[in-house]
Amino acid sequence: MMILLTILIYFAALFLFSRLTNKNADNDTFFRGNRKSPWYMVAFGMVGASISGVTFVSVPGMVMRSDMTYLQACLGFILGYAAVAFVLLPVYYRHNLTTIYSYLDKRLGTEAYKTGSWFFILSKMTGAAVRVYVVCIILQQYVFDTLGIPFYVTVVAMVFLIWLYTRRGGIKTLVWTDTFQTTCLFTALVLIVLTASESLGSGVTEVFRKVNESDMSRIFVFDDPRSTQYFWKQFLSGIFIVVVMTGLDQDMMQKNLTCKTLCEAQKDMCTYGFAFFPANFLFLSLGVMLVMLAEGNGIALPHTGDELLPMFAASGYMGQMVLVMFTIGIVAASFSSADSALTSLTTCCCVDIFNRPSDESFRKKVHFSLAFIFAAFIICFKLVNSTSVIDAIYIMCSYTYGPLLGLFAFALFTRRIPLGRWVPVVALSSPVLCFVVDSVSQSLWNYRFGYELLMLNGTLTFSGLWLLSIGRK
Repeated sequence: MMILLTILIYFAALFLFSRLTNKNADNDTFFRGNRKSPWYMVAFGMVGASISGVTFVSVPGMVMRSDMTYLQACLGFILGYAAVAFVLLPVYYRHNLTTIYSYLDKRLGTEAYKTGSWFFILSKMTGAAVRVYVVCIILQQYVFDTLGIPFYVTVVAMVFLIWLYTRRGGIKTLVWTDTFQTTCLFTALVLIVLTASESLGSGVTEVFRKVNESDMSRIFVFDDPRSTQYFWKQFLSGIFIVVVMTGLDQDMMQKNLTCKTLCEAQKDMCTYGFAFFPANFLFLSLGVMLVMLAEGNGIALPHTGDELLPMFAASGYMGQMVLVMFTIGIVAASFSSADSALTSLTTCCCVDIFNRPSDESFRKKVHFSLAFIFAAFIICFKLVNSTSVIDAIYIMCSYTYGPLLGLFAFALFTRRIPLGRWVPVVALSSPVLCFVVDSVSQSLWNYRFGYELLMLNGTLTFSGLWLLSIGRK
């Protein structure tokens, strides 16, 4: 009941923010926040929105199988955010865009515009469903199963609450709720780290010295190019992951486009870009602490890394406060990404797909319908999930975001015009060809593509568009 009470109090706070920010809200408020968001609030809130419940649950457990090598990708993230700030943001602000896919319409034509929008909808619906799945499955296991509540009821209830506090204020509400949720997330993380330090019988400084001396503290892998953890694969993939999952993602860019000026949006982007390395270092350090705690007390480690932090939180080994803070952390992280996903999907459908940006009644119907579809996706993911959650997201996004990478690269760095009817064919064929290449590579050379599959996918899309295009007149 402690977890349930914590969740209810948390959502009460979100509804309070919603009430305070949705006065006189219209479609411009919902879609663009009236372009009045303070950049520092957007930057701080975006850290929590980008981390999500997947990071909170999965990243600490990653040390069990890949040490701290995930930080190699985080280094790439920094350059990726710089690329978004100084290459993509100026384009979006120059054209005064509500959705970033409108740029494809201006540059490549209607077919590219619609193709990009549909790929975003598929990518975001899938990725956000995985993120909310994380918190729902944990709450189901530790709370709602004991109450006899089915999983699908849990999912529907959670999505309904998200819809309820985003249905009027939209992106303006989210700038404020993200700030609140990021505060909750990092407060929870720091308190759990402090509690883990106390459980190890050492001060914080001594514990981090032990973390540094642990075999799991390895960050860089330069000796095995075939490994998915090889530095250059992780580093370059980190750059492209940020470019596509932030710079080419309406969900992430919609908040940045609420800043007053381009300069403020760039400050916002660079500020939270640099925050990811220390944030993920703290998550991974917590994972090392928990493994040391398990080994020192004869506690069996879980079969998967995703279960490491939930196991300690739910067992009560570190006290009820950790259980409460863990609940706050995963709920804050998961819903700070899920609520913005639902808002951006609504924006994309109203503006890009149906071309009805001014129809407020229609926007409300779309918002509700997408909430229903969103819940269905989460329930479906439970039936097929069989891998680490964070890897599952990146694998799926390598297939669905790759065509977006190719489309935007073609629009930005060439002056050619693709033959319209072939754009959807190229965008759909590239992920299929990537799957074939990956399967053949594993069969013949025992080489499995990692996050670099994203770059291959984008390259194939770009090449196909080039071959089926004409020079600009």
